[in-house]
Amino acid sequence: MAKIERIELCMVDLKPKVRRTDAIQSFESQETPFVTITDSDGATGTGYSYTIGQGGPAIMSLLRDTLAPRLIGRDAEDIERIWRDLLFSTHATAVGAITSLALAAIDTALWDLRCKRAKLPLSQMLGGAKDSVPMYTTEGGWLHIETQALVDDAVKAKEQGFSGSKVKIGRPHMADDAERLSAVRQAVGDSYEIMTDANQAFSRAEATRRAKILERHNIAWFEEPMPADDVVEHVRLAASTSVPIAVGESMYSLSQFKDYLTLGGASVVQADVARIGGITPWIKVAHMAEAHNVPICPHFLMELHVSLVCAVPNAPWLEYIPQLDTVTCEGMKMKDGRAYPSKEPGLGISWDWDAIKSQHVEGLTSEIKS
Repeated sequence: MAKIERIELCMVDLKPKVRRTDAIQSFESQETPFVTITDSDGATGTGYSYTIGQGGPAIMSLLRDTLAPRLIGRDAEDIERIWRDLLFSTHATAVGAITSLALAAIDTALWDLRCKRAKLPLSQMLGGAKDSVPMYTTEGGWLHIETQALVDDAVKAKEQGFSGSKVKIGRPHMADDAERLSAVRQAVGDSYEIMTDANQAFSRAEATRRAKILERHNIAWFEEPMPADDVVEHVRLAASTSVPIAVGESMYSLSQFKDYLTLGGASVVQADVARIGGITPWIKVAHMAEAHNVPICPHFLMELHVSLVCAVPNAPWLEYIPQLDTVTCEGMKMKDGRAYPSKEPGLGISWDWDAIKSQHVEGLTSEIKS
């Protein structure tokens, strides 16, 4: 098989088009590392990951100085072996966000390369469970948005065919969250799903109080109610409420998901392909969740996740938050509130390389060659 001969690295800072706030942060920057791998036959694969806020230069440093040089001369088809070798080469910094995000950029590039060589789209290469997936939107549900605008966005989304909307919660007074959810539920009716997301803002006592409000409004799930590393408290909360508990966007290893699923702390897992370390571990989380009869509804990165959720049978939703509009030639295919994976070989993302090159962050572009 063809050996890896060249790795090109760059980073683009994608500024969100709309203001995005939740109970603990504001998304001001979206630093996006890119990795392009070329093999001895001239075939290429491109992968990426992201940060919400800062940290991109640290990822680029890890890629440039530690991970990318270890790819030279490797067989690009040995994706599982490469992923594990790279993980253990950085064992002093794993499990952790910077390492996982760097691994993801490489791993997604290798899968893009594999699919292109096989002339298969990613969704089919990984299983081909379905042709499309319903979407729910988060873009109109940020915490700073006032109630009427929140209602207007949910109504519009329903008219466009979306099946649900996410509403951020965690305002200082519980009554404010209750008023916002009540207004949305009254406007969209009982058949439209409303998801909620606290972004790890609560203690268990406060999460228990607010869960009672969510029960009254038939909420689809209560996302990240508490710090994600506190498995035991999530297990206790899940046992105390009928509202499904969703976790996963802030988890970085298979073992963390294993603990949640085994102990019953999650009714929905939300593995993020970048934060878990790439497609290789993401698909394992999806199958592990399926074995526990739990759905996987991934966080963010809709342009990549659309292929993953259509590859597996237990992924009922795709989250709508556009990310790549300014660096792609065409967007993800959508119709009547459903998303469709690309049928082109690879990840199915049509990169606009002129736009990417024009937005390079100075000093973070590099090339490693054999």
